[in-house]
Amino acid sequence: MIGTQSAPVKQRPRRWVKWGIELAIVLALIFGVRAWQQRTLIVGEAPIFNEIDLKGQEISLAAYRGKPLLLHFWASWCPICEVEQGSINKVIEAGWPMVTVAYSSGEAEEVKRYMERKGINNWITIVDNDGELARQYGVVGVPTSYVLDRQGSISFREVGASTSWGLRLRLWFAEKFN
Repeated sequence: MIGTQSAPVKQRPRRWVKWGIELAIVLALIFGVRAWQQRTLIVGEAPIFNEIDLKGQEISLAAYRGKPLLLHFWASWCPICEVEQGSINKVIEAGWPMVTVAYSSGEAEEVKRYMERKGINNWITIVDNDGELARQYGVVGVPTSYVLDRQGSISFREVGASTSWGLRLRLWFAEKFN
């Protein structure tokens, strides 16, 4: 076998390198989609509003200063919002202040009936049938959640479903670090 050359051995890339590249691609896609979803959402100081909730109480954003607040936009026609209702209830049960905004969901009586059917009567809810409040906050899709810090600045913003743990963690961060 003199003079025979063996073919060079092809070395396959290590499996962990391939997995690392695939993970990087998936993460880039996730963060890219999230950035695109949040492109219209405002940052900085939250616009102040004075609205009347479904129970006839005046709701002033300024009245919530001093503690973090979850401002949650949802719609009765949104299936993802319906799935997320349990998470929102757990945030309230944990004692965090929250104001919800029923976006393009009909008049106040329609929204009340919907909330009664779904058993979500413990929410402080403002009806934004014309979408004006949503426009002020840059909301173009629901569910959308904002976490405001003690001073009324936006600490976190989220489009799409979120877990109760994720929302409570964001509220805790806004309370401890802002």
